[in-house]
Amino acid sequence: MAELSPDLAARLVGWREQKQTVVFTNGVFDLMHPGHVAQLEAAKSFGDVLIVGLNSDLSVRMLGKGDDRPVLDETARRIVLLALRCVDAVALFHEPTPLELIELIRPQVLVKGADYAGREVVGREIVEAAGGRVELVPLIKGYSTTEIIRRIRGTD
Repeated sequence: MAELSPDLAARLVGWREQKQTVVFTNGVFDLMHPGHVAQLEAAKSFGDVLIVGLNSDLSVRMLGKGDDRPVLDETARRIVLLALRCVDAVALFHEPTPLELIELIRPQVLVKGADYAGREVVGREIVEAAGGRVELVPLIKGYSTTEIIRRIRGTD
């Protein structure tokens, strides 16, 4: 079951009291690359505060990305994300999807990559029912962690 850290829960209350627009996006963010940075910067442009839902190591394995994934553990990935100016908070989730986390955070804007066009965006119903919206941002061609790992291994 997802839960917010006491620190994030308190910060969220403060942001809401200040009428800040809370934006949420999520992902594995393994081997950070320009595509990730572009997605996160684009997400932040839709509001005042960007919260990133980060798949835990367990969650990544449930996604079936391979026995050797994630390459960087959840602690390392969290540190890298928090080093980015556009990221205000990171919330770890252990479930296959961030649905429970979205229910807790209740963002006004939910952001995913354009590869979700025509696909279900987890949490869409929750966000839209509360008067929020979903935004799809363009992907930068040629950047994917899976592709990078294939190139490193010489299997591409």
